[in-house]
Amino acid sequence: MRRRTVLAGGAVAGAGTFLAAEPAQAKTQKPLRVRIVLFDGVEEQDFIAPQEVFSLAGWYSARPVDTGYMVLGRPRLITAAFGTEVRVARGWRPEEADVIVVPGGGRPGEPGIWAEIGGGALPRALAAARRPGLTVTSLCTGAIILAAGGLVTGRPCTTHTVAKAELAARGGVVKNARVVDDGDLVTAAGITSGIELALHLVARELGADVAIKVEEALEYQARGTVWTR
Repeated sequence: MRRRTVLAGGAVAGAGTFLAAEPAQAKTQKPLRVRIVLFDGVEEQDFIAPQEVFSLAGWYSARPVDTGYMVLGRPRLITAAFGTEVRVARGWRPEEADVIVVPGGGRPGEPGIWAEIGGGALPRALAAARRPGLTVTSLCTGAIILAAGGLVTGRPCTTHTVAKAELAARGGVVKNARVVDDGDLVTAAGITSGIELALHLVARELGADVAIKVEEALEYQARGTVWTR
């Protein structure tokens, strides 16, 4: 039996029911559609953590959650910062998303955010994707990609500690918070803050009870301050 199947609704021997799921409900609501943007050089933790949190949330929520990766251009194989290869089956279809997550990763001269910024295509595509009802989010240095597309100009935001000066220089109003929620723009700080980013959005979009259940399943409690307007 898969580990998460046990966590979601099974029983652990000698411990009674553990994290039992709520009684089954027909998931007739419109799904929350989450698309995590991948590119060569992306930090593994940056995209895996949100994927895990949102996927678990779909188990506990009465509202379905449709989580997946998305790549600019055609579907392809990407190589992450530490060599992990991910075959992304979905091309660039931001119109099918309610939440877009932009991870960070990479150093100057290597695949990653600086190569994407230098090429210009991804920042432009993200800027063009904006529309009512879409929340654009980032974690770690993914905020610099958003800044390159003009998405954080004059707006509260955050990023990894080492990139905050760069984010401010590119027009962001930097807050020293773990997560900064400015409505349709939500940004998170360093690498592991992708867990907090996703948990905050789960609580905001699906309810605090769902976020609590995800925390229990992960055996993790969100930390740090969430800045909201």
